[in-house]
Amino acid sequence: MLYLTRKIGESVIINDNIEVTVVDIRGKSIKLGFTFPSDATVLRREIFERIQEENRAAAVGDDDALAEALKGPGMPAGDPKKDTGT
Repeated sequence: MLYLTRKIGESVIINDNIEVTVVDIRGKSIKLGFTFPSDATVLRREIFERIQEENRAAAVGDDDALAEALKGPGMPAGDPKKDTGT
């Protein structure tokens, strides 16, 4: 891990196209500003980890969760692949 010391208004550049700027410092909290290409993905770590966990669960093939997801709102219970004619 790289550690840097920056003051308010100072930045670091990552891969020539991502800029991280220290915007504010209050006690133990800092506010960062990010400038990055529109095709870049930026997620808080806890959100990233939740997505990874959900992806792993989906890859294992939880058939009950898949059936529930395919059922969708307003659909009858049971096999989501069967047409009940309703």
